[in-house]
Amino acid sequence: MALSGEMQAHLAGGLTTLCRAWAIARADGTVQGFTDHDRALEFDGLVFRADTGMSAMALQQGTGLSVDNTEAVGALSDAAITEADILAGRYDGADVRAWLVNWQDVGQRHLLFRGTIGEMRRIDGAFEAELRGLSEALNRPFGRVYQAPCTAVLGDGGCRFDLATPGYVWEGPVLSVEETSTVTVETDGAFEPDWFRRGRMDVLSGAAKGLYGAIKRDARGGKGQQIELWEPLRAQIAVGDLVRLTAGCDKRVETCRFKFNNLLNYQGFPDVPEDDWLLVNPARSGSTAGGSRR
Repeated sequence: MALSGEMQAHLAGGLTTLCRAWAIARADGTVQGFTDHDRALEFDGLVFRADTGMSAMALQQGTGLSVDNTEAVGALSDAAITEADILAGRYDGADVRAWLVNWQDVGQRHLLFRGTIGEMRRIDGAFEAELRGLSEALNRPFGRVYQAPCTAVLGDGGCRFDLATPGYVWEGPVLSVEETSTVTVETDGAFEPDWFRRGRMDVLSGAAKGLYGAIKRDARGGKGQQIELWEPLRAQIAVGDLVRLTAGCDKRVETCRFKFNNLLNYQGFPDVPEDDWLLVNPARSGSTAGGSRR
């Protein structure tokens, strides 16, 4: 992005009043602003706090498709970025924008960087956040995979299944917690066994609000329905916290057809021949009617 005429004139004047400002937008909708100036700034409808100890290392930028990256460093603060939020992963993948700002006239500013937060580390009461540029997304593979299982995620643009359909989502309180990977809820027997297996559990209230996990096991017990996650959540779940359970999909064509009635949107190739089929020897047969090898 080119510098504005006012910003160019300010830089050419020799005596500058510049600072840096960052805006961080988390996946849960929280937006925070920070600056390395000694007082708060305000623009774009956001207040950029000056009491966070934030600073930035040199920004590395390249031409073409090379990845831009930098690092932001700051002290942990209960009023800003907390250790609990970092451990819970609330900043993972958050959108980041960084400006060079004339603090005497915040209308004179230049966007230096836009990207996402990568790895975030705690070091001696402070944090270091790796910032990845927009070109980082170009390192990911795109396109469809030629395989028998479905490649879509339940409810996404490829699957197009409406998760608001009655019978596929349950919300209610947690009755008990074992460590942080197993909770017990009471669905009153409204769902078939393993209905939520390979599904998702979202936490709607409490210290873990906004976090989610993939469901490994869904079993009916004496005290209710036990939901075990593949990995513990990175924040504590308490009795009484509200959770949302979403039905699981194992990516098989039979599941898509009979459980979700969504076969028209199946994103796999169930009739792909297996490797063994390619090695089948010719054989005499009295029938030439063909047929499926599945």
